[in-house]
Amino acid sequence: MIAVVVGAGPGMGQALARRFGSEGFTVALIARRAEALDSYVTELSADGITANGFVADIAIESSLRGAFAQIRAQLGDPDVLLFNASSNPPGRPEDISADDCVEAYKIGALGALICAQEVCPAMRGKGAGSVFFTGGGLALKPWPQSTALGMAKAALRNLVAGLATDLAGTGIHVGSIVINGLVGKPGFEPHLIADRFWDLHIEPVDEFTHELIYP
Repeated sequence: MIAVVVGAGPGMGQALARRFGSEGFTVALIARRAEALDSYVTELSADGITANGFVADIAIESSLRGAFAQIRAQLGDPDVLLFNASSNPPGRPEDISADDCVEAYKIGALGALICAQEVCPAMRGKGAGSVFFTGGGLALKPWPQSTALGMAKAALRNLVAGLATDLAGTGIHVGSIVINGLVGKPGFEPHLIADRFWDLHIEPVDEFTHELIYP
């Protein structure tokens, strides 16, 4: 079983990798920096989790698709996608740059679409799979200082809803956990949120949850 964590990092990314890895999944981590990936893989390996790092710039389509090609070649078709990538350049609606907004969209929304396109065909063939996304409360209640991230999270929420409708009846579980708070604060520890992703993964097919507001 293969779980891909896109946007691997020391917080939610590692928590997701550790949660699914502890259940016997081989974990493929995608991030931009090779040195950081090496560190994450080492940490997980020390805990007995089989992990592999794949370098990609999530904002660049060819780079991201290339990483998935490597994963399929080395590990096989993913059974689970855990999309956790985002960009949060500061800026209010009146002064945020268009470039910052485009970059946040490329990483947090378009990147999610590309990842789904990379894993869903094989999942359709198997009639099973989980395609999960880390959503954000900014999609529900915008905060002016994080305009770019809020726009990207709103687009991601729309994508998840459309993807869930499109894949209904295929056996593929599409869902998101909308984190309505700041990761790392009391009650929002990454391992607690990762547990909820696992809860989604093990839901029976006739009880699929497509959006969970956390907490």
